[in-house]
Amino acid sequence: MKPLMPYECPVCHARLEVTGLACPSCQTRIEGRFAVNEFAALPPEQLEILRLFVKTRGNLKEMERILGVSYPTVRARFETLLRVLGYEAEAGSDVSVERARVLEQLEKGEISADEAAELLRALKKH
Repeated sequence: MKPLMPYECPVCHARLEVTGLACPSCQTRIEGRFAVNEFAALPPEQLEILRLFVKTRGNLKEMERILGVSYPTVRARFETLLRVLGYEAEAGSDVSVERARVLEQLEKGEISADEAAELLRALKKH
């Protein structure tokens, strides 16, 4: 399997742009500046969440099972993916209510301290 195209500069971490394409059959080469779709520019961890979301047909509970993490963690990762893609958070999502829910789950032992921290960081970005 060929390595994935890098999405950022290894020196300054700016987003790379595609400037050349090649045909492996006839060796034709095309040079220019080509735009890539938003999915091609996703970091590997976000691309994996997107692939799993498609594979499970959007079933976050199934993603939870496959990843071996809690539902709130899956939800937080999916919300992060949406933000990376430039989509707005759900209308009417109340951050303070979400924070309270996360802290309640932590208190009940339903999630670990690391999961709670990840969820709270995700909420802070809203």
